[in-house]
Amino acid sequence: MMLLWLIVIPLLGALLAQPAEHWQRHGSRWLSLAVLTLEALVLLFLGPQESGDWWLQQRAEWLPMLGIGWHLALDGLSYLLLWLTVALALVSVLISWREISERVAFFHVNLLLSVAGIVGVFLALDLFLFFVFWELMLIPMVLLIAIWGHDNRRYAATKFFIFTQASSLLMLVAILGLAFSHQQQTGTLSFDRDALLRLSLDPALAWWLMLGFFVAFAVKLPIVPLHTWLPDAHTEAPTAGSVLLAAILLKTGAYGLLRFSLPLFPEASAGFAPVAMGLGALGVLYGAKLAFAQDDMKRLVAYTSVSHMGFVLLGIYALNGLALQGAVMQMLAHGFSTAALFIIVGMLYERWHTRDLRRLGGLWALLPRLSGFTLLFALASLGLPGLANFVAEFLILAGAFQRHWPLTAVAALGLAGAALYSLLLVQRSLWGSGRRWSPGRTARCASGACCPRWRWRCSFSDCIRSLFWIWCVFRWRGYSKCR
Repeated sequence: MMLLWLIVIPLLGALLAQPAEHWQRHGSRWLSLAVLTLEALVLLFLGPQESGDWWLQQRAEWLPMLGIGWHLALDGLSYLLLWLTVALALVSVLISWREISERVAFFHVNLLLSVAGIVGVFLALDLFLFFVFWELMLIPMVLLIAIWGHDNRRYAATKFFIFTQASSLLMLVAILGLAFSHQQQTGTLSFDRDALLRLSLDPALAWWLMLGFFVAFAVKLPIVPLHTWLPDAHTEAPTAGSVLLAAILLKTGAYGLLRFSLPLFPEASAGFAPVAMGLGALGVLYGAKLAFAQDDMKRLVAYTSVSHMGFVLLGIYALNGLALQGAVMQMLAHGFSTAALFIIVGMLYERWHTRDLRRLGGLWALLPRLSGFTLLFALASLGLPGLANFVAEFLILAGAFQRHWPLTAVAALGLAGAALYSLLLVQRSLWGSGRRWSPGRTARCASGACCPRWRWRCSFSDCIRSLFWIWCVFRWRGYSKCR
């Protein structure tokens, strides 16, 4: 019953948000904080447990004639992602306290509905129920972008809706294909994951069904070339929307691959692994390249997600424990570091009314504390040793190296790209004097003519040294195994 309350609590909060705003000024805001705090207390009560594969399970009939039921379960993976969801949802309420001034109650209705859908996605093991929650988390996010976003918000919301709904349709077709296959083999219709795991599928059918799931989850991850909705959605969304989108919704794609795609189609996934790893390596490099080319600070951070989630895809399809641990850690580390960067961009935009890196500069002297946090999370995004992103990326590369070393070597070049776009973000926003530049000097520095060359030489040499040490570690691991 406790698992059901994790979904019901934010749903009840969404229903009460509108009346709460009429009862008291800021009532919907305080209600959202109370609801999410209660959600955190329930999660804390559930806590880590050692009782087999699942800590808790809950089953109930819903539509037995159609083989649809309530099957919720909690394990370590979903527990970590639920904590990530609740923590960043609380932060989203706080950072939107002053930013959102119109239709405040409806904003919190959509935020809590989206949280309820995300929680359901991380708990549902009935595939039809999973699809219902998958849709529930998407529609409120579209409204958050379309109503409270920036100038080009309707275009971004429409693009996000088209991409996600088209991919969701493919997943629905794949889910129905699995259910009908179960009916053909057993005589009963079922959408339950445990029942579908026992199916014996024709290899060709399994390949196509796996592809339907993969495309749906790949759009949400996202991977190149299905990523084009992401920069517009992130750039136009309000700060809270960007935090939810980057830190939580992207993780539902990786979670779907781990929870459903790999277990349901093990042979097809193993055969598809080199292609998926190639797409992951491509995403790492392509996202880093596009991030480096951006002048909009928020768009730069958005493209870093494409690069980081490329590492996640690489780790998932390396199909070994080391890389999978790295992929899960990357999901969590990316969630916190990218959410922090989006919050910082939102705070800067509220103060300076611009996100253009060509106009920013000298913020360290004006906002030293905020600049310190900017430097910290930029270094986290870079993968500085000692921070969680470094540990995650190292585990992914170490595991993927055992599976396919040429693709891993290509993906490792993304570490140099991460150093370049992170240092670009820091150098152009925190140092210099962009707001006091003359138009001629602004034009020269936009082309890179006035950037101190020694900084770029030091950055490049640091990247080369880092890659050399990673290569030495991989060679040492291989030598140890040979002995």
